[in-house]
Amino acid sequence: MPMRKEITISNRIDELRKVEALVEEISRELHFDTEMKMNIGLALEETVSNVICYAHPQGTEASITLIAESDGHELTFVVSDQGRKFDPTLSKEPDIDISPAEREIGGMGIFIVKNIMNEVTYQRLNGKNLLTMKKRLNKQ
Repeated sequence: MPMRKEITISNRIDELRKVEALVEEISRELHFDTEMKMNIGLALEETVSNVICYAHPQGTEASITLIAESDGHELTFVVSDQGRKFDPTLSKEPDIDISPAEREIGGMGIFIVKNIMNEVTYQRLNGKNLLTMKKRLNKQ
């Protein structure tokens, strides 16, 4: 059964609660188990919080749009913003074989997102960053 949802939030950390509410709603509609709900929530929180923290100069008010669509077999999220150009898919993989204390700061978020989602792609279109994340749904 097709589903489409769209929210626009401000680039403030407290707006993440709206992302959490969206994940709750999608999880109920698509009958996610706890693990799937937590993973999707983590991937979206990582992605959106990075946009909030890094896409715009501090103190600049901006909006972030999040679109969620599902055809029943795959769930697709598109996160878009008009912040500075940044392709997180080009980030080098963190060295997970060394201790977190020795590891370089940063890079774990996109690593987590890439491991949760089946496909993560980026494009810059008309002055916007568009990050598309896809997750296959296991339907019995």
